Amino acid sequence: MEKYIIIGGKKLNGEISVAGAKNMALKVFPAAILCQEPCLLKNVPEIEDIERLIELMQDIGVKITHNCRGEYFVSTKEINKTQLKPDLVKRLRSSIMLAGPMLARFGEVTLTHPGGCIIGQRPIDLFIEGFQKLGAEFNENGDTYTLHAKKLKGAEIILPRVSVTVTENLMMAATLAQGITIIKNAAMEPEIIALANFLNEQGAKISGAGTPEIRIEGVKELKGGEITIIPDRIESGTFTILGLITNSQLKITNCEPKHIENLLYSLNKAGAKLEIGNDYIITYPSQLKGTNIVTHEYPGFPTDLQAPFTVLMTQAQGLSLIHETIFEGRLFYTDILNQLGANIIMCDPHRVVVNGPTKLYGKKLVSPDLRAGMALILAAMIAQGTSSIENIYQINRGYENIVARLQQIGADIKQIND
Repeated sequence: MEKYIIIGGKKLNGEISVAGAKNMALKVFPAAILCQEPCLLKNVPEIEDIERLIELMQDIGVKITHNCRGEYFVSTKEINKTQLKPDLVKRLRSSIMLAGPMLARFGEVTLTHPGGCIIGQRPIDLFIEGFQKLGAEFNENGDTYTLHAKKLKGAEIILPRVSVTVTENLMMAATLAQGITIIKNAAMEPEIIALANFLNEQGAKISGAGTPEIRIEGVKELKGGEITIIPDRIESGTFTILGLITNSQLKITNCEPKHIENLLYSLNKAGAKLEIGNDYIITYPSQLKGTNIVTHEYPGFPTDLQAPFTVLMTQAQGLSLIHETIFEGRLFYTDILNQLGANIIMCDPHRVVVNGPTKLYGKKLVSPDLRAGMALILAAMIAQGTSSIENIYQINRGYENIVARLQQIGADIKQIND
């Protein structure tokens, strides 16, 4: 069994570079299916989720060549089937992102219910409803779904709740639909803007990305092209918190501070000493005070940074209220933090109160999911003694070569096979 062994209490120093955005790369690979010609993808994070997506796409005939670290050549000319391999779909939540491009270009897609992290209910009803609005027929056989449409047609789609993946999926599907599609109550994440820019460079006609209303005028086909994945804002925020929680002067490079303005606002409110440049952030030792946050869709406080921020608040003076509004059950990891010595009271499945500062002590831990797993690494790095973290596949799904990168800035962490 693979696990991390971490000895806490080490001060960090130096620079750590942010990798390409996981949540953009997982959409750009499927977007290449819309293109008649090959695409060159750069700054792709080398993570487990990307490997699983590549396996899934190769199984249907997509030719993907790994040129060098972070660079992939994708050709979709030899796609020979529209049924996604069930066992691969069940291992990857983002497999649903293939549905829109496959439906738009080939008129059909069959898949089982996607897997991934187990964080509350993650239904696919909004995807199905959106595709049906575009004229697709939907058939269900147990946990297998088939979508079929000779030609998608533009429509006005009002999303009952904001969803990043639904917005992106419908936007991709609508690029090749006949007529005009308008998506209202659309998500506004930077990754959506970057995806729309990529599609537009290949011939799509998308406007309004980054606002609540996106307009897509369908075109007959898209050409191929090149794209560089934007920096991962969740990594940017996590590494900023890492510098603060270890009381270290740490420089986070290759990042976009403007993409994490809400986090930086909350850190500033907590008393964090930061230097913020155009593409870097430097943390300095700070005396932190308890600060409340409420997670929200972009540009609100990111749900994926809620767990690292909660760990940080265990070291801040006073009370902090953490309110998770996106995923039910995402705060259950706080029970693990209490086992380390934190003082966290769960009010209900959406709210906890953190009372700090408290000393944390090394323990044997199991990562519950991707983001909480990274938060446990942060906790272990400030805990007294040695911690072991199991189920690290969950962490490797989203963070490239994390052990080596943390070692380079002074962390005492190693990965072992037990």
